[in-house]
Amino acid sequence: MIMSGWGKWIGAVIGFSVFGFFGAIIGFVVGAMFDSRAKFQWDEQYASSYTGQQAYQRSAGGDFAASLLVLTAAVMKADGKVLKSELAYVKQFYTRQFGAAKTREQMRALKDLIDQPIDVRQISHQIRYQMQYHSRLQLLHYLFGIAHADQHVSDTELSTIHRIAGFLGINNPDFESIKAMFVKDTGSDYKILEVTPDATNEELKKAYRKMAMKYHPDKVANLGADVKKQAEEKFRQVQNAYENIKKERGMS
Repeated sequence: MIMSGWGKWIGAVIGFSVFGFFGAIIGFVVGAMFDSRAKFQWDEQYASSYTGQQAYQRSAGGDFAASLLVLTAAVMKADGKVLKSELAYVKQFYTRQFGAAKTREQMRALKDLIDQPIDVRQISHQIRYQMQYHSRLQLLHYLFGIAHADQHVSDTELSTIHRIAGFLGINNPDFESIKAMFVKDTGSDYKILEVTPDATNEELKKAYRKMAMKYHPDKVANLGADVKKQAEEKFRQVQNAYENIKKERGMS
């Protein structure tokens, strides 16, 4: 029998051995389920021992799943309510990405995370040194997908995602490009391609080639089928934006 008060720490150790820093977080949460007196908290001293080099070496698979879970909770509760559409979106993504059994475990951990305070700055900074830039862009796309699950991104959700993007080291043009895929306005197509409406046709073509390379699905192939599927959708939106502008301008 696990001694009272030790369940969360044992879970953290096991989680760290499997997934690294974020696995420790999930292990802590799951372990707390067996410890009635446990209260979730961040162990900053433990976190600081996880170096950037170690994080880089563990940048795929399990760590990606765990880091997603923490920021998932932050976005889901940003507007003070958790919607069924948001939960369905998350469940679908995790099931396709990690399988039904692991998804059930992750959803139990997610429930606890939603009820606890999350230091978005700390966790995002850790992810920043864990993931390559193109993977962080895909993570941002996923977070917008959660917020847009009810077909509307609220101001509080947008503010939370914008803060996370800053902490993740994502530059503003890339943020605006991904945002434009979910928050539509008259200039959305131009924002997706990271150009202004007064760009020349040649500048537009150059921007399209650049964005097509940046968001090519092969860059996130190591993160699993569903992540690649989302990347393909984002790639299609880049293509659609370009085609819309070409049609508007009468370009061949």
